[in-house]
Amino acid sequence: MPTNGTLGFIYKFSDWAMKLAYLNILWILFTIFGLIIGGFFPATFALFSVIRLLLQNREEASVFKTFWSFYKKDFWKSNSIGWSIILIFIIFYLDIQFVQESTNPFLHIFYYPLLILAFIFSLTVLYIIPTYIHFDLKMVQLFKNSFIIMILNPLNTITMISGVMIIYFVSMYIPGIIPFFGGSLLALFIMIAALRSYKKVEDKKEHIESVRFHQEFKK
Repeated sequence: MPTNGTLGFIYKFSDWAMKLAYLNILWILFTIFGLIIGGFFPATFALFSVIRLLLQNREEASVFKTFWSFYKKDFWKSNSIGWSIILIFIIFYLDIQFVQESTNPFLHIFYYPLLILAFIFSLTVLYIIPTYIHFDLKMVQLFKNSFIIMILNPLNTITMISGVMIIYFVSMYIPGIIPFFGGSLLALFIMIAALRSYKKVEDKKEHIESVRFHQEFKK
């Protein structure tokens, strides 16, 4: 098939559209397969993992086999990470509700700081799945590194937020796309921005190491 010009663009666009639709169906089916409660996070981690490979042109096996492999491999750890995130959100929600409904004026001081912290945590969550897939970190390191990468890459974080909002509003007006592109398109937006962030961080790290090497060499 042609890879250049208009025909090449049409082919690549069609190929990506088919793969994203197929991945979204797999994501829904495997979420149901895990009885939703146990399947949502493994299916989501597998979805992001396959999309990362596709973006890096490293699809060495069929989409289904690759998806299933990631689903099995990360089943327990993805649930551990996912439900930890849910628990933290619940704690934030309960704290905000408690402070908001409290009759103690002193506690009201903490209302806006809690909202800000909850918002920062929400932005950090956007990086958690991509960061785990890219670096395979332990839980504490995962949350810490996701936060640092989010802070260091405001433009890519804005890209993620914009992607989430665009897909949300399009889904509101065209709900028929949700079974075919709802989850996979969202994962694509987030993964693209995350990979750019990682590249930027790695470039900075290489630059710092290069500067240190030259400084040591001159001594």
